[in-house]
Amino acid sequence: MIRVPLMAFCCAVSLTTPAHSAPQTTQNQASPVAVLPSYATVAGQVLGAPLILDARIRSAVRIKGGEAANVAAGRARFYIEADVTALIRGANAVSTRIGWVADLPLTERGREPKLKKQRVLLFARAVTGRNDQIQLTGLDGQRGWSPELDALVRGIVREAIAKDAPPAITGVGNAFHVPGSLPGEGETQVFLQTANGAPVSLQILRRPGEQPRWAVSLGDIVDDSAGPPRKDTLLWYRLACGLPGTLPAESFESGDPATAATAREDYALVLGALGPCR
Repeated sequence: MIRVPLMAFCCAVSLTTPAHSAPQTTQNQASPVAVLPSYATVAGQVLGAPLILDARIRSAVRIKGGEAANVAAGRARFYIEADVTALIRGANAVSTRIGWVADLPLTERGREPKLKKQRVLLFARAVTGRNDQIQLTGLDGQRGWSPELDALVRGIVREAIAKDAPPAITGVGNAFHVPGSLPGEGETQVFLQTANGAPVSLQILRRPGEQPRWAVSLGDIVDDSAGPPRKDTLLWYRLACGLPGTLPAESFESGDPATAATAREDYALVLGALGPCR
């Protein structure tokens, strides 16, 4: 039987529920076929991982038998040890050598992947009382390192810890549409609910003979000139992945069905402009 540290094995149960569906790449930095995950996938991992590490694998031992009974088809469970080369995110110090359990994809021929000396990025959480053990936050918590992925991860971390970082969107508050003095003119405002209570709102402006324009405002002052967020930024991610698919009926204080219909149309315009959260 493989001698795996008890805490590390107990933490492995979380790996059976993937946090993201994007395929994991296990190639090292020299591989030309490594696929860069989408911004939304990486942002979700960064925001869900209190600990992000850059490490080089020293050893990997496959776990078999009852200790790997719940591993998904096409994967195998390993106990891995590695040397930490950089702490990208984390409030507490970790050991320079760490261990963890990972359920990794087998090769196309059903063989074990070559893990020794591979450089990896780890999305994890600390194990209480053991600074030499970590727990991956999901099935894709171990990714093969590449310069592009490293830069993407570090960029999202900088966005997430900035003082003006956009908050997580938890729902929609009030929404209303005010018609203008001319036919086809008007403004819709949608106030969003956030995890930390910070104000975020959407504004959609309609002018006769022009395409509708929309903007997002962070703060108490509504800024129509702010414009939409740039794609593949944390603000874009918060909106694209946090907004509900439709405006809830309870958001409308006015009983006018015509203005409510216009507000819903404007809200759908915003969702279409943001694109899907992939």
